[in-house]
Amino acid sequence: MSLFDAILFYIVHFMDKYEIWHRLPVLLGVAYLGIRRHLHQRYNLLHVGGINGRKYDTDQYSYRTADGKCNHPFDDQIGSQGTFFGRNMPPSALPYKLLEPHPSVVATKLLARKKLIDNGKQFNLIACSWIQFMIHDWIDHMEDTQQVEIRAPDNFNEDGGRCPLKSFKFQKTKQVPTGSSSSSNLIKIGSLNTRTPWWDGSVIYGNNEEGMGRVRAFKDGKLKISEEDGLLQHDEAGIPISGDVRNCWAGFSLLQALFVKEHNFICDMLIVNYPDFDDEKLYQHARLVTSAVIAKIHTIDWTVELLKTDTLLAGMRINWYGFLGKRFKDMFGHICGPIFSGLVGLKRPRDHGVPYSLTEEFVSVYRMHSLLPDKLLLRDISSATTSKDKCPPLIQEVPMREMVGKEGERRLSEIGMEKMMVSMGHQACGALTLWNYPSWMRNLVAHDINGEDRPDPVDMAALEIYRDRERGVARYNEFRRNLLMIPISKWEDLTDEEEVVEALREVYDDDVEKLDLLVGLHAEKKIKGFAISETAFFIFLLIASRRLEADRFFTTNFNSKTYTEKGLEWINKTESLKDVIKRHYPEMTKKWMRSSSAFSVWDSMPTPTNYIPLYFRPAP
Repeated sequence: MSLFDAILFYIVHFMDKYEIWHRLPVLLGVAYLGIRRHLHQRYNLLHVGGINGRKYDTDQYSYRTADGKCNHPFDDQIGSQGTFFGRNMPPSALPYKLLEPHPSVVATKLLARKKLIDNGKQFNLIACSWIQFMIHDWIDHMEDTQQVEIRAPDNFNEDGGRCPLKSFKFQKTKQVPTGSSSSSNLIKIGSLNTRTPWWDGSVIYGNNEEGMGRVRAFKDGKLKISEEDGLLQHDEAGIPISGDVRNCWAGFSLLQALFVKEHNFICDMLIVNYPDFDDEKLYQHARLVTSAVIAKIHTIDWTVELLKTDTLLAGMRINWYGFLGKRFKDMFGHICGPIFSGLVGLKRPRDHGVPYSLTEEFVSVYRMHSLLPDKLLLRDISSATTSKDKCPPLIQEVPMREMVGKEGERRLSEIGMEKMMVSMGHQACGALTLWNYPSWMRNLVAHDINGEDRPDPVDMAALEIYRDRERGVARYNEFRRNLLMIPISKWEDLTDEEEVVEALREVYDDDVEKLDLLVGLHAEKKIKGFAISETAFFIFLLIASRRLEADRFFTTNFNSKTYTEKGLEWINKTESLKDVIKRHYPEMTKKWMRSSSAFSVWDSMPTPTNYIPLYFRPAP
């Protein structure tokens, strides 16, 4: 570590020791995050695998390819489907075994839901579905043909455990030699990403030529969608026709359908303004614009609701627009570098000396199944009158198990797009905390990549514990050390709740080093306004910026030549998911949404006007 970085580290360490950064005035809080992000960019980006691609002419690829190739300006393979997951830290060096403690015991005693704990008005079921929508755009591990079987310990159920499956089988994560011969790169084994890690909308467009061909209508640049109900079309087997169909549920399919509509709407706009464009040009330009709209919504809308503080509102808008803000950038363009004009529109991509990928640790902190409820609460939107809070009456409770897979697609067709959207908007999602993992996911029939049911049900809670260990992801305390955070020395450092401390001690004894990452993230005391832990947030801080700044379609090629003038205008005018819903269902937002964001519960009060300029707001 250089002297300059060491000084920055001691500043960060001081702030962390007294837990004060999130209580600072906005400007100082943003400065802290900038320092921490710089340190993570220097010390928490590790490349896995060789660099085997070729240089190419970027002018010949002024669009996003089906499989993510030809994005990095000097290597056509970086970020493409089938490349390695990176790392934010070395693989775990701890001596614990894969079944220590047993994943089924951890899942049952610490994760299994006793009673739904919701997130209040902060986050709704659309927000919950959105993160699955994003995960299916970015990451999925290639599996081995070899199966693993996990058996619950003998007499565990008799001893008071409530493990829904005595045993379950699943495919191992495929471990692939990285081919690295460098003495400085100690990561010799890695995992492959079967999705494209770029923010390229592959969740609706597919991850390769075959997937792309399956979803395209090949007329006017458009994608296939049902003209009758505005939902996804289905094949003969009842599986939705979309970019990614593995482990789908009705809320996820709903968002896919909404953004297929958005793509097709953009095609209509382009046809009017550029009548000489053929089907291919219309498709490619509409894909670029739609992908950018999705990225922008995630950056300045979803993430702001997830981390609901003025400091993060400022930070995320700086990522997109820069410190000088939207108005300055609209008037003068990107003229002042990443701090003052934002990451979007940089003259060239930045990867900080490490080729772009998403990381194993990023996958781990995005394990958020506790957001899912046990039941979908359906609302009656046929009423001619609305209440003051714009909340329609409840008419039915549908078990979530019925909203998954092919059965979920059938139910969604019966419910309809608008009723489903309004119902999800008015339902709070679960909280990311212990004892809140959905019980129906502990006996779940998962899907293969084609959307077909697998033969064996799995306990997802136990499986997620196993996956982190199998892939060499650091356990909680080791994870914090590698992230330049202060580790815990006793359970009371993690939480003030005596019941939690007793449960942790029962499962892990007094060995805080043994604590699994997922359990630690859920047990950790939350910063006020944060729906996730601070530990998970610091991975977000690093990767949220990296997804934008490493992508040439958000940097070098974020211009009118690539996107068209009208395409850039479309992106610039879209600030939120609410804008997209309003574009397609104007009456829905007018009649049923009182909240400022489509990701908060729709009957919540809108965000009050604050007349203090954002950067000058005091400590919360």
